[in-house]
Amino acid sequence: MITLCENHSDLHWKGYGYAIALLVVVVLQTLVHQLYQRFNMLTSVKIKTAAVGLIYQKALSLANSSRRKYTTGEIVNLMSADAQQLMELTVNLNLLWSAPFQILMAIVFLWQELGPSVLAGVAVLVLVIPINAFVAAKVKHQMKNTDQRVKLLNEILHGIKILKLYAWEPSYQKKVVEIREHEIDVLKSSGYLTTFSMLTLTCIPFMVSLATFGVYFLLDEENVLTATKVFTSISLFNILRLPLFDLPTVISAVAQTKVSLGRLEDFLYSEDLDPQDIDTNYSGSKQGFVVVGSVAYVSQQAWIQNSILQENILFGSGLNRPYYERVLEACALLPDLEQLPNGDQTEIGERGVNISVGQKQRVNLARAVYSNADLYLLDDPLSAVDVHVGKHLFEKLIGPSGLLKNKTRILVTHNLTFLPRTDVIIVMENGRITHMGTYQELLSERANFAELLQIFSAENKSEETPQMKSETEGRGRLLGTRLNPSPQRLWCLVILKYLQAFGWLWVWLTLAAYLGQNAVAIGQNLWLSTWSAEEEKNKDYTEWKHLRNNKLGVYGLLGFIQGLLVCYGAYVLTRGSLCASRTLHNHMLANVLHLPLQYFETNPVGQIINRFTKDMFIIDLRFHYYLRTWLNCTLDVIGTILVIMSASPLFILVVIPLGYLYFIIQRYYIASSRQIRRLAGASHSPVISHFSETLLGLSTIRAFGHQERFIRQNKDVVNENLVCFYNNVISNRWLAVRLEFLGNLMVFFAALFAVLAGNTVNSSTVGLSISYALNITQTLNFWVRKACEIETNGVSIERVCEYEKMDKEAPWIMSKRPPMGWPNKGIIEFINYQARYRTDLGLALQDVSFQTHSKEKVGIVGRTGAGKSTLTNCLFRIIERAGGKIIIDGIDISTIGLHDLRGNLNIIPQDPVLFSGTLQSNLDPFGKYSDHELWEAVELCDLKNFVQSLPKKLLHEISEGGENLSVGQRQLVCLARALLRKTKILILDEATASVDMETDNLVQSTIRREFHNCTVLTIAHRLHTIMDSERVLVLGSGRIIEFDTPHNLLLQQGVFSKMVSEAGITQDTNNS
Repeated sequence: MITLCENHSDLHWKGYGYAIALLVVVVLQTLVHQLYQRFNMLTSVKIKTAAVGLIYQKALSLANSSRRKYTTGEIVNLMSADAQQLMELTVNLNLLWSAPFQILMAIVFLWQELGPSVLAGVAVLVLVIPINAFVAAKVKHQMKNTDQRVKLLNEILHGIKILKLYAWEPSYQKKVVEIREHEIDVLKSSGYLTTFSMLTLTCIPFMVSLATFGVYFLLDEENVLTATKVFTSISLFNILRLPLFDLPTVISAVAQTKVSLGRLEDFLYSEDLDPQDIDTNYSGSKQGFVVVGSVAYVSQQAWIQNSILQENILFGSGLNRPYYERVLEACALLPDLEQLPNGDQTEIGERGVNISVGQKQRVNLARAVYSNADLYLLDDPLSAVDVHVGKHLFEKLIGPSGLLKNKTRILVTHNLTFLPRTDVIIVMENGRITHMGTYQELLSERANFAELLQIFSAENKSEETPQMKSETEGRGRLLGTRLNPSPQRLWCLVILKYLQAFGWLWVWLTLAAYLGQNAVAIGQNLWLSTWSAEEEKNKDYTEWKHLRNNKLGVYGLLGFIQGLLVCYGAYVLTRGSLCASRTLHNHMLANVLHLPLQYFETNPVGQIINRFTKDMFIIDLRFHYYLRTWLNCTLDVIGTILVIMSASPLFILVVIPLGYLYFIIQRYYIASSRQIRRLAGASHSPVISHFSETLLGLSTIRAFGHQERFIRQNKDVVNENLVCFYNNVISNRWLAVRLEFLGNLMVFFAALFAVLAGNTVNSSTVGLSISYALNITQTLNFWVRKACEIETNGVSIERVCEYEKMDKEAPWIMSKRPPMGWPNKGIIEFINYQARYRTDLGLALQDVSFQTHSKEKVGIVGRTGAGKSTLTNCLFRIIERAGGKIIIDGIDISTIGLHDLRGNLNIIPQDPVLFSGTLQSNLDPFGKYSDHELWEAVELCDLKNFVQSLPKKLLHEISEGGENLSVGQRQLVCLARALLRKTKILILDEATASVDMETDNLVQSTIRREFHNCTVLTIAHRLHTIMDSERVLVLGSGRIIEFDTPHNLLLQQGVFSKMVSEAGITQDTNNS
């Protein structure tokens, strides 16, 4: 086309032919490229899916020794981050050969135009690309820090109740922020290396052209830069730009993927369980027992799936209605089903958050019983149920006349009440069998067994079921990933929110830098155009030589200025994006920790973790890149249109309709793409949630032999996610074909108008406009795509910011603060107190009024749903009042901050939750106590010998959830926490529900000794623990039924007296 314009011969018919040929070539390129992209994306997602499947299958077969090496967060990260990295590399893998091929082809064509001088450009490439690849490879992978943060967040969210009760949120918030700062440091170094990379990438085409043109002149002084040579060369240099940009990125991706592959390889090569160890069809003889048949297992800590209650019981089996009803009746679940909102169709939250501990254990039992196995391994299932429920379960289910009477049952128990009715008793001590025989044999032959019975025979357990009806309803139906589509108008608010976090100073500096670099880039090309036009007219060789040197110097200076502006733009963008990442993450963390406890009980943890991983990953690494690319493309498009219009003013007639079509396509695509992205995000959470749930229930899944079923379930949730992903891929291809076709029309019209202009326009102007038009196809495609990416990825910012709008707890600290040493007496007064779990539900506590004395020991008892846990929750303001007030030592607790309240109360909770870290950090996360005080607390809990036997003593590393300590040891650590706090009020919330009798006695005696000068409220789990209380508070249906001394209540023959007689505790026992 340029040669045609230079010669002005046969312009029209040849010109039209060239214009049409240009259109055909670029349309063919579009179709082939988009077809390749579709196949490429589908191949990459297949690889990711295969990796996810392998990780899931490996997790199911992992040996316990191997499992302890990995936290749940680390294994989930393998699935979410490392598998994603594999996919992203696969998408770009072909660039490893295609990018060098494109570079080679461009150099061949440049040789044809400029001859051997192109070798100077090649020398620059050979020098710069390895440097750039080295820099790209140096970009560190921040996986390690992300792992630590996800692991800690996972623990915080699962132990959020403990953090709130102890007012420990600031300490753990600080820990997360510290890890996050390490991540930001890595992002900062990556950003600065990217700045250098951007400088070299932008300057490569300019340096190559400067070296090539300079050598071109030096080789032969008569060489002239015609418009044909200049703009053909510029087009080829522009072709060089993309592969030069992509190649280091792919090399960097290869380096990152190598890290991910190493982590995956380590995990996949970890030791597996011996298949015989997880064979659920037992056949063999050992210790005199012959066992043949299938097995069912009931774990001590109930594992509940995030599905409806019926599915939890059926556990993959078909529904046999008559047998199902018998199982429900035998497991004492029928009364619970009447109280649940939708009976057995009620959806159970993650980890069974919306049902009580006792209900979870009975569902656990029902699952095992319904499986109709031959052998039942029951790991202390009666520890979480009260006396009458325990008797029911033994009579109707486990005992000699129960539903399982024809099955082999191995019952592990700390409860000795039922021993006379068992066939064989095995007594274990220090991992060895010390005695074995029938009840009568052991009683007559073993003195220490008889002594054991004498000590514990009267002790039994009662259950606290936290407000089954009102609380379950209060928590509501699940509980799942909710899809909340936002109106389109919110998009601008999301961008505004990001820019505010970015910092307005950095925003304006970024705009100035990018405007400057694009203006200089256009100036460079206009300078070349003017230069080539002048050279054609200039006949004086001396003047031409002087002019050439000046023009080359100015061209070089413009390129240098552009490089500086690019470098500066990348730097300020990196600084701003780091500010945005830090601000958005820290605000989200603060908002999440300020949410009320009810939120965590009604929303899967996986959903919140997804915000801190996937959404923050997009904000950290993607979003600012999309903004930068969109800004660059916008300025490129404006510059291109201005350049073409300066050459062909008629082009304005094409720009307006084409611009309108672009706008229509963009709006149509974004409306669909935004919802597809939301669906993809919503369908991704169940993949993570199901995986986390599986990791928690590994022992149960293996015992039942249901690995294959869970693998199928994993495939189902992954496939659901893939459906959304496929729609996303196809919608992108749909957009690309249409946008590139419109861009191709722009190229065609730019060429057509050049032909129509005929002799009125010089060849250098035509060359400039067509080279820009060829570039605009890709630029426009990128421009619309990045605009869509910004809007669709803006969903991540919206999701990160959504916690701001949610109802929060009361402030942690308020202007009114209690005096130092408050409470100093420990007098608690409830005045007409009312509480409800939700505004649309009935009262859980109704007109509760009572007052404790200073240093008084009060036992709190009541049957299922009486409101005992609700009372504790109200005292800590986990549930806010609906009426009345609570006064502690003269201060209304609703008038002070939550941390001033919770930090001055003391509690030993039912679940002994520990966090990963040192034993010292678990006892004292704020570092307030001296080593002497810590050792004193440890000694009082009878843990001193154990801690001294550890290599690192108090700095012993606790694994995730305290898995490397026994349940009893964990409970003793919780007791040590309470001893350190030294407050005047202690609440025991079923503190010994899951421990053996020996630990129970130790805890009770320590509490009596060390808290004798404190007010102690004890929620009774074992009735004998509150028989020595000064007074007993009996609750029923949220009201106070009785409140008096145990002696007087027994004489009254009321509710308390009846409960005591059911527990088998006699007046004589009590007196003794």
